[in-house]
Amino acid sequence: MRRAIQAVLIAALLFVFYYVGFGFFGKTAGTIVSIFSTLTVVSLGFMIFMENRNPSSTMAWILLLALVPVVGLFFYLLFGQNYFKRRKFDKKAEQDSKIYEMLEEGSVRVQQDLSDLNPMQQQLLRLSQRLARTPISFSSETRILTNGKETFSTLLQELEKAKHHIHMEYYIYRADDIGTRIQRILIEKAKAGVHVRFMYDAWGSMQLPKSFLREMANAGVKVAAYGSSKAFFLSRVNFRNHRKIVVIDGNVGFIGGLNVGDEYLSRNATYGFWRDTHMSVKGEAVRTLQIIFLQDWNYMTGEQVLEAEYLSPLLAERNSGAVQIIPSGPDNDRRALKNIFFSMITSAQKSVWLATPYFIPDEDILTSLRVAAMSGLDVRILFPAKPDKWLPFLASHSYFPALLDVGVQIYEYEKGFLHSKLLIIDGEVATIGTANMDMRSFHLNFEVNALLVQTESVKRIVSDFERDLKSTKQIVMDKFMKKKIPERILESLARLMSPLL
Repeated sequence: MRRAIQAVLIAALLFVFYYVGFGFFGKTAGTIVSIFSTLTVVSLGFMIFMENRNPSSTMAWILLLALVPVVGLFFYLLFGQNYFKRRKFDKKAEQDSKIYEMLEEGSVRVQQDLSDLNPMQQQLLRLSQRLARTPISFSSETRILTNGKETFSTLLQELEKAKHHIHMEYYIYRADDIGTRIQRILIEKAKAGVHVRFMYDAWGSMQLPKSFLREMANAGVKVAAYGSSKAFFLSRVNFRNHRKIVVIDGNVGFIGGLNVGDEYLSRNATYGFWRDTHMSVKGEAVRTLQIIFLQDWNYMTGEQVLEAEYLSPLLAERNSGAVQIIPSGPDNDRRALKNIFFSMITSAQKSVWLATPYFIPDEDILTSLRVAAMSGLDVRILFPAKPDKWLPFLASHSYFPALLDVGVQIYEYEKGFLHSKLLIIDGEVATIGTANMDMRSFHLNFEVNALLVQTESVKRIVSDFERDLKSTKQIVMDKFMKKKIPERILESLARLMSPLL
C-alpha cells in the first residue's frame, strides 16, 4: 500500500511540475519535454535508490535512465518495477509454505540417512533442503534424455500411456509439428476422460494462436496462461514462468531445458543442431514436481488440486543416490538455486564443469568460479559459439577475461546451438533443469532444477559433457583480447545491462 501511495504522489508531483514549467517557460515543446523527462528520471532514480536493490542493478537502472531517458523509462515500466513482485508473490510464497507444512504434517517419513555420502555432499543436501523446503529422495529413478529426439520420443510414449491425468507446464510452446502432435494426444486423452491441465507462459508463448488453445479447451483440456501478453507495460512481464514440467498419472515426470518447438528437434535452419538436456523422473521425486505444478496452477486459476489421487506415495525403500527437485523464483527471497549453485562451486574438491547458453553471473558466482580456479580445481565452462539472443551473448563475453586470467577453461560449442543447463561438481554431484547461469534465472524467473548426488544419471551427464567437449574450440586469452575495439565496446555496454537481462 505504501508503494502505491508513493507512486501516486510522485505522479501528482510530476503533473504539477509539468504545468508549472509549461506556464513559466512558455509553450516550447522541447523545453517542456526536457523538464518532464528530467523530473521523471530524477524521481524514478530516487525510487530505485530507496528500494535498496543489488548495487549493480541500482547503478544499471540509474545509468540507463540518465543516458537514454525515454528508453530507460520504457524499460523500467516494462522490466524494472518491484511493486508487483512484493504485492503478488508474497501471497504465493505464503500459500506454498502452508501447503508444504501441511504435506509434511500429513506424511510419515523415515529419518533421512546421509551417512553414505561424503561430508561435502551431506552439507550440500542439508542446505538445499533448508532453502527449497522440498524432500530429498533416495527412492527415485532418473534417466537423462540427450537432445530433442530422445526427449520427445520418450515424452510421446508416456503421454500415450496416460490413464488418469496429464499436467503440462512450458515457458515456450509452439503450434508447429511437434507442438501439434502433442496437442493431438492431449485432446484425445481429454475426450477419453483423462484430466488434462495445460499451462504456458504468456510472454514466452505469445505466438501461440488462440485457435490452437481454443481447440484444446473445447475438447476438455483445462488451459491456463501465466501472466498476460496484454500486460506489456506492467511489471509482471518481467517475472516469467520459465519452468518446463510434465507429470503423467503421478508416476512419471519430465524436467529440463527443452521447451516444445521444432527447433528443439534441430529442424530450424537458423540454429541448426540443437544441443540440450532433459530428464525423466519416476518414483518419489515425481511427487515434488506434481506439487510445484499444482501450486503454479492454483496461483493462476484459483483451483486447488491436492487430492491423494494426484500425489504419488512417499516410499521407505532406499535406492542408491539422492534426488531433490528444487523450485526457485521471485516468490522465494532465499534465492534457492543461486545459493545452491554457489555452495556447489565453493565446496568442490576436484572439478567444476558448467554448461549454459547464457552466462551473466553476479559477483558471488563470478568470484566463486575464480577462487575455484585459483585453488587449482579443474574449472570448465561450455558455452555456445553462436547466439540465439545477441545482447546476452555479448554481455556473457564481457565476463570471460576475468575467468581466463585465473585459469578457467572456456569452450565454445561449434556443432550447433548449446542450450544445456548443467553444473557438475567432482563428477559425482550435478544439477539439471531450467535455470541458466544468469541473473534473470537467479532473481526474476520461476525455475525448477533437479539436484542429483551419486546417481547413475550423473555419470551420463559427465559422459555427455565430455563428448560435447569434442565439438568445441577452446577460447585462448591472447586471441580473445585481440577483438576489434567496436566489438569490445559493445560487450562492455551489454554488460552494463547485465542486471536487467
